[in-house]
Amino acid sequence: MATTRYAALLRGINVGGSRKVPMAELRTLMEGLGHDGVRTHLQSGQAVFTAAHGDEESLAAGLSAAIERHFGFAVDVIVRDHAYLKGIVDACPFPAGGLEPGQLHVTYFSAPVTPDRFAELDPQAYLPEEFRLGDRALYLYAPDGLGRSRLAEHLARPRVNRGVVATSRNWNTVTKLVELTEG
Repeated sequence: MATTRYAALLRGINVGGSRKVPMAELRTLMEGLGHDGVRTHLQSGQAVFTAAHGDEESLAAGLSAAIERHFGFAVDVIVRDHAYLKGIVDACPFPAGGLEPGQLHVTYFSAPVTPDRFAELDPQAYLPEEFRLGDRALYLYAPDGLGRSRLAEHLARPRVNRGVVATSRNWNTVTKLVELTEG
């Protein structure tokens, strides 16, 4: 039976002492859903696994529902397969090899987003910070890091992300997820 390697990106867990999801419990929960080869990466909400059936949306919905049942709070989940994750790295519009990993981030979206979502934003006002859209993703170059980024703050506003789940990862995590979902 053919199987696919996926990464599950959990939004907003284990931050500031709230919405605690211990990684060992998450692994056990995912194995209980029938997933194989479950591994977690860091404490900030990513797991990789193998599944023989399902699509990204149904896998994300199933994991989200299981987390809510088990932990008692809702967590948005985005699931992406290895081919997609590798495509995001390959399509990076910024010179990733010449940047510090903390300067480059990817925001993954649960659905496609179009440039009109960002029409009210004046890119010139945020230079040297920049962003580019990709396939259900946004690449953010923040030379002073995410914590000091005015552009990242604007891009995270609820009205900008209305109707989609959005979760960001730094470039180290982006590339590590490609590695962890390989073969």
